[in-house]
Amino acid sequence: MFSRVLVANRGEIAVRVIRALHELGIEAVAVYSTADEGALHTRLADRAVRIGPPPAAASYLNIASLVAAAETTGCEAVHPGYGFVSENPEFVRACEAHDLVFVGPGAEVMERMGDKAVAKHELLAADVPLVPGTDGAATLAETRAAAKELGYPVLLKASAGGGGKGMRLVADPAELDTAFQNASAEAQAAFGNGDLYLEKAVVPARHVEVQVLCDHHGGVLTLGERECSIQRRHQKLVEESPSPALDAELRDAMEAAAERACRAIGYANAGTFEFLLGPDGSFSFIELNARLQVEHPVTELCTGIDIVREQLRIAAGEPLSVAGRAPRRGHAIELRINAEDPARGFLPAPGRIARFRAPLGAGVRVDTWIEDGSEITPFYDSMVAKVIVWDADRPSAIARAERALEELEIAGVPTTRRFALDVLRSDGFRSGEYTTSYLDGLEPTLVEAVS
Repeated sequence: MFSRVLVANRGEIAVRVIRALHELGIEAVAVYSTADEGALHTRLADRAVRIGPPPAAASYLNIASLVAAAETTGCEAVHPGYGFVSENPEFVRACEAHDLVFVGPGAEVMERMGDKAVAKHELLAADVPLVPGTDGAATLAETRAAAKELGYPVLLKASAGGGGKGMRLVADPAELDTAFQNASAEAQAAFGNGDLYLEKAVVPARHVEVQVLCDHHGGVLTLGERECSIQRRHQKLVEESPSPALDAELRDAMEAAAERACRAIGYANAGTFEFLLGPDGSFSFIELNARLQVEHPVTELCTGIDIVREQLRIAAGEPLSVAGRAPRRGHAIELRINAEDPARGFLPAPGRIARFRAPLGAGVRVDTWIEDGSEITPFYDSMVAKVIVWDADRPSAIARAERALEELEIAGVPTTRRFALDVLRSDGFRSGEYTTSYLDGLEPTLVEAVS
């Protein structure tokens, strides 16, 4: 096992990884921009290295600065968390070139899976069902032809990224040209690559993902699914496990598909296979997130497996202690709390936290980096906390989540706490029969209630 690891991230995920390192007896080295000086992750770590000014491109995305921080502090490995450089094969190669172990999949696998056309071909060969669409990046003319053949609605998606950036749902041929130009421009700004590809839109659909852990000895462990259909503008807001939409047969089929895919592509470390679930119960692969996911605590609470610790053990060359299907129990729900103002179109709301009090009690976990006096800057993601709850069944977990959100106190900036609470209390969520478009019709009512 490693003795010292650099955490190449910030915020709640940096705090999360540092705690896991300390539990394994490993020293943690934090990095920070000048905007994050004195932040919680820098104080929890054994050492902290300033790597640049606030803009991410000059700090948390600066490969040379991150590698230099690891080398000068004598680190043996680098954990990237999620976001920033976590899915950048060039960063993985830079780590390898400096004898640093990257805690994640190899650069070659990451690059192949980042190429949508290559990923689709490899998973099709592994008998994993796919959403019909273009073979990778397509021109405007090619998307017109594909959309005509597949039929509307269709979905334009960025070839080089995710998180809803560069994504447009197109319901009519007259909208395609403008949607293509806008999505390409957004993708170029977000990822430095404006290439788009097209898929047939599955409507209505649910977004269900399967968590995997793979070692370097052929071991594959699937840890069940997460339901991620409560989304706003393609951004996940609420996740739960198990999915209310899956029965045992469908769950096994999805996990078997994920396992086949892992073996076919030679995957190692933690990853998530994302699927769309149609109204007829059919599922189709959409993408592989070759990293840790924001919502990984949901799976941890249901399986009892610490995914970050397992990532580190796998990166150190250790085999999985168990393979196949991870045992699981109960029901878990995660709610993302953002520093955003629902009454102003969910605009980011930077400012100083005057008071923060996390909910306590059985079955409640809060992953956060904020505390009294923390400064929410405009430079990074607006998420300030994740409230995750577990209970024996779904109704009990919903009740516990309500109680936790009622107890949560964040003063000083507007947040989505009340919005999340109203989603939990809505009839559609409680029924478990929601889809990815659920908030489209519900959001105006909830925003009015919040304001």
